[in-house]
Amino acid sequence: MALKLKKWDVTEHMDNEEFISEYLKAAFESGDTSEITGALSDVARARNMTDLAGKMGISRQGLYKTLFENGNPEFATIQKLITALGLQMSIIVPAKTARKRVLANSLS
Repeated sequence: MALKLKKWDVTEHMDNEEFISEYLKAAFESGDTSEITGALSDVARARNMTDLAGKMGISRQGLYKTLFENGNPEFATIQKLITALGLQMSIIVPAKTARKRVLANSLS
């Protein structure tokens, strides 16, 4: 009997806000815009594209186009999506930058 394998889909594991938050955080920390867009599209698929598009005030097709078809979403679209997901963005000082500042201040 042959073993049937199913392609792994991250959206099947997005069952809580903490996982989604950490998933998006890792993508944003990478600094890679295609990785960020890919993570946003994964989360949007997991959370129902139609509902999110409605909350954002855009069409479902428009959201798909922005996130999937070599999309390059504008910052305003990303912000609307984050808000529609019930999340918010924050800016932090990276840990290694903070350590450099502490070291520089201690040497002064």
